[in-house]
Amino acid sequence: MKALLVLALSSLCATAMANEGPTDVAQQQPVIEEYTYSTHLDIAKVVSMSEVPNVCEVVPAKMEYDDSKGQRHILRYSIMGNGCTN
Repeated sequence: MKALLVLALSSLCATAMANEGPTDVAQQQPVIEEYTYSTHLDIAKVVSMSEVPNVCEVVPAKMEYDDSKGQRHILRYSIMGNGCTN
């Protein structure tokens, strides 16, 4: 009987922890900021950048970076593709 009670309580705890997981991740995910010419950039460390496609046109790109306070940011901006020959 004690084993059954322990099993029931442990499954209840595991379910409660599973329900909290996505909320914590959603709170940690930074908001995507749109770049404008007036955007103040405080980039201490670049974490990742999206690949630039091999096309000859303006395409969206993303950069994930940490600022001088250690906060993570995601910046969306426009960039010219790598496919132009001239």
